[in-house]
Amino acid sequence: MENTNVKKEEVAGRSLIDKVFSWSFSDVCNKDLYKNQVQRIPETFLSMTDYMKSFMDPLIEEAHADLFSNMTAVHQAPVCKIHSVEESKKFKLPKDLFYEVKFNAAEDTEKDIGTYEPEVGDLIALTDFRPKSIDDLDRPTRFYVIAYVYGTKAESSEKLQILASKCIRRKRETFHTNKRETLLAVYLMNMTTIVRMWRAVNLDLEGGNRNILNKVVQNNAADEENCTTCFSEGKCSPSNSVICDIISSYYLNNSQEAAVLSCVGLRHCYHQNTVKLIRGPPGTGKTKTVGLLLFVLLKIKCRTLTCAPTNSAVLEVTALLLSLVRESLEYDTYGLGDIILFGNSERLRIDGRDDLCDVFLDYHVNVLRKYFASSSGWKDCFEVVIRFLENSKLHTNNIYFEERKKKNVEFEDELKQEESTSNPVKEDDGTMTFEEFAKKKFSLIHESLKCCMTDLCTHLPTSLLPLEVVKDMVRALKLLKSLQTLLCSLSTVANEGLEHVLNDFEDIGSSVGCSSKLSITVKECLDVLRSLSHRFSVPNLTEHYAIQKFCLANACLVFCTASSSAKLHTEGMTPLEFLVIDEAAQLKECESAIPLQLSGLRHAILIGDERQLPAMVQSKISTNAEFGRSLFERLVMLGHQKHLLDVQYRMHPSISFFPNKEFYNSQISDAPNVIERGYEKRFLQGKMYGSYSFISIDHGKEEFEGHSPKNMVEAAVVSEIVANLYEEFLVTKKKVSVGVISPYKTQVYAIREKVKRYSEYSDSGFSVSVRSVDGFQGGEEDVIIISTVRSNYSGSIGFLSNLKRANVALTRARYCLWILGNGTTLLKSDSVWKKLVLDARERQCFYNAEEDQKLALAIAAALVELGKLDILLNKDSLLFREARWKVVFSDDFKEYIQSIRNSEICKEVLNVLQKLSSGWRQPQEERDPVVHDGPSSQLLEMSKVSEQLNLVWNVDCLKEDSNYIQILKVWGVVPLSDIPKLAKRLDVLFGRYRVDEMNRCKHRCVEGSFVVPKRWPVDSSTCSEPDTVVSLSKDLSSLSISHEPETSTAIYRNHFKSNMKNKSEDVEFKQRWLDD
Repeated sequence: MENTNVKKEEVAGRSLIDKVFSWSFSDVCNKDLYKNQVQRIPETFLSMTDYMKSFMDPLIEEAHADLFSNMTAVHQAPVCKIHSVEESKKFKLPKDLFYEVKFNAAEDTEKDIGTYEPEVGDLIALTDFRPKSIDDLDRPTRFYVIAYVYGTKAESSEKLQILASKCIRRKRETFHTNKRETLLAVYLMNMTTIVRMWRAVNLDLEGGNRNILNKVVQNNAADEENCTTCFSEGKCSPSNSVICDIISSYYLNNSQEAAVLSCVGLRHCYHQNTVKLIRGPPGTGKTKTVGLLLFVLLKIKCRTLTCAPTNSAVLEVTALLLSLVRESLEYDTYGLGDIILFGNSERLRIDGRDDLCDVFLDYHVNVLRKYFASSSGWKDCFEVVIRFLENSKLHTNNIYFEERKKKNVEFEDELKQEESTSNPVKEDDGTMTFEEFAKKKFSLIHESLKCCMTDLCTHLPTSLLPLEVVKDMVRALKLLKSLQTLLCSLSTVANEGLEHVLNDFEDIGSSVGCSSKLSITVKECLDVLRSLSHRFSVPNLTEHYAIQKFCLANACLVFCTASSSAKLHTEGMTPLEFLVIDEAAQLKECESAIPLQLSGLRHAILIGDERQLPAMVQSKISTNAEFGRSLFERLVMLGHQKHLLDVQYRMHPSISFFPNKEFYNSQISDAPNVIERGYEKRFLQGKMYGSYSFISIDHGKEEFEGHSPKNMVEAAVVSEIVANLYEEFLVTKKKVSVGVISPYKTQVYAIREKVKRYSEYSDSGFSVSVRSVDGFQGGEEDVIIISTVRSNYSGSIGFLSNLKRANVALTRARYCLWILGNGTTLLKSDSVWKKLVLDARERQCFYNAEEDQKLALAIAAALVELGKLDILLNKDSLLFREARWKVVFSDDFKEYIQSIRNSEICKEVLNVLQKLSSGWRQPQEERDPVVHDGPSSQLLEMSKVSEQLNLVWNVDCLKEDSNYIQILKVWGVVPLSDIPKLAKRLDVLFGRYRVDEMNRCKHRCVEGSFVVPKRWPVDSSTCSEPDTVVSLSKDLSSLSISHEPETSTAIYRNHFKSNMKNKSEDVEFKQRWLDD
């Protein structure tokens, strides 16, 4: 929308640009450059000057931190080739180093160059090389100049106007294709929003309206919110029946209705400037309330600007408003011209939003420009139709015979071509008859006028297109449609008959029958069209920028980001009355100062929730200075009155209970829809997977990549739960959306990698979204899984302890919220998460992940991948807590299992071990015997793990106190082809067993369907009945995994050979096992 052909000599935000240019390379890299200069932004201020000054140093520091962050990633920065550099007319040493540079992205096809197209606001480095690291910019032999793109030439988007930090090779102004002379533009950062904030805090915006700013600077922000004058006159409570009817038809709750009416009541208040706050906790229908408020403001023609911090937030509120508007439109799309959405089309991704195209500014302009043109516009469409109806026979005949003449010339040319070639020309030239031509001509002009009227009704503001004119347009189109139908009904009339009808168009009333009806319709249609031509005209505008200003000046509702509202600070802009800021608690206060200074603005309505995430800030120094604090939050801190939306419609009551108690003092009630029985949904079986649960993972391990931790055990559990949800979905076919939230980006990437296979099923009714807490703000899913990551003995949880992050994470789920974390770590943290764990225990929603067999196996497999076999294979391991059999592992087995790269195979190995330790045995008929002649064949057993691998084990006896007790010995996971070799190696060990030892090993004691270990007194010489076996309360169920391993048979074979070195080691086997 912005006219980038800069006419002023001064570059907007020049003082900030000069400050950036003054930084040396070491200054940029110095993180503490402004540490002692940046002061905390206070809650109250002495004056407007004091208020604005408090933001300046934090803003400079934020620009500094942003530049440093981007320069550290300069090797990934987009680059384009500069073809020419010329000094501008404004060039003047020593500081006004203005240049015009030309680039052509279409020609930059070299792999190492890219297709970057610099934009206004970009800070770029002009270099003769492509930097591979930030240090490349600090080499004395390298050339580079920092420059700021402040405009484009009107005649060419490929010609940029830049301000440079120092002179650019003045002796050679053009850089050719010779590599030695190549000049590149390397993207560093975009300063548009920072510059706009800088101008706002310097009161450098053209609107110059300080009325509302004065209100928010004053210390008495907690004054009564309603104007006493309006209150006494009864203007604060709108009595307009239209407003009341609208509000009552959308079934708002009491708090929503009160918020809307309170804001609408400001329309007629000119006595004071008001800032209203509407607080919308998660799930309380904030967006619906905003949408309905805007809908009412549209109906009462209150000129309003609606802003939000991000493009996505702007699109959401615009889409909601449009859905309400489209439902109420009486004449198709008439009225959409009163609504304008503007911004960068690529960043808004407007091409993929068909529902928003009709209100997008550039689309408005492109359509209107066509009809504002004198040659092909509204006037031309009208004149063609009127001419046809007024003088139809003569007009149609002339055109018809001109077309015939043209056809004849073309036919003669074809005949001449036939004489020179062997291809005959068909005698049928395809020429239409007169009546066919007349009907087609009428159909075309009718369709053209219909498109014109429809487009004007859609894109013109209603202030320039009254409803009475629209009604006449609709009437004219209906009459033209009737004419077309009547003409088509004359298909059997001879050519002379149609001419007679066309004569009737001119001599109305001379005919009877069908043609008489035509004549009457023609007369009526001409009357309507002539009336329209006198009563309605379109503006005489042709330039794109002029039509943009026209649309914005006459719109009733305008939507954009707070930053983009700077484009409305132009001379002659029609004043705005209201400013509505959605997600106001996510907007930096100095950024909200951009729209607050717009001309004519009387009242501001801020909607948000200061207890959710604030604006993102790059610099830690600026963060500590409260640079990210919003105006909304500061006013709340000062005690400013606010409307609380107090009914939540999203979360099952068991989910909303804790955040409501912890963050909102139990002020939020649950709506009837979430209380009813049908809202309690189960997506997995088991108490652990109810509506709300904390699932403790005690064996998690946090690892750091830079400053961001990850926990692969938690990631494995998340993956297992998602897999189980998908398996259940395949059975039930019930749609389910799953969201996975983690506060740490490294964990987000790790989980995404594990569950990426499920992303392809989003169209089938099963979807998975993995995002950070910031990425999920404003979102919601059926099931939310939170991975808290932190797992340590000290209770250190870093920024996980942030209350606002916790609030957002805990309020995204509709039906089920499952929180994963190390309960012990969180209890030691002395944070909100400690309260959450205690609350879960009190409400009996606390579970250990190992209680679920599938999760236990997933944890075990993750521990194997992490090399934590000491945790996994000891007697207190989560695998064997409920085992009947003691399990002993060889060193070779530990190496075998760690070499398995397929997690599913690894889980199946652990599953088989669990089953064996519980007393499960494979049925005799399904067993594969060890084919071997030695003693090993009497003891060794095989359990199939996959098509290629088998678990090799045997029952042995161990002396324990005064008893011998049967145990399981596990030797390895090997391919079938390697088992004979293993058996042969073990012959040496088993060959030394006495007969009574062999008998004890082979003895089988059965209890029900399980085999249990037997024990004998040490002095027993016979195999007597076993002692009482202590069985645990729970039997482990079986799990079948069918995936093939990724490692080859050869890997296992070579690994086996490398570990079985010589026979002398075999002699030591038995003693080593007994010692264990």
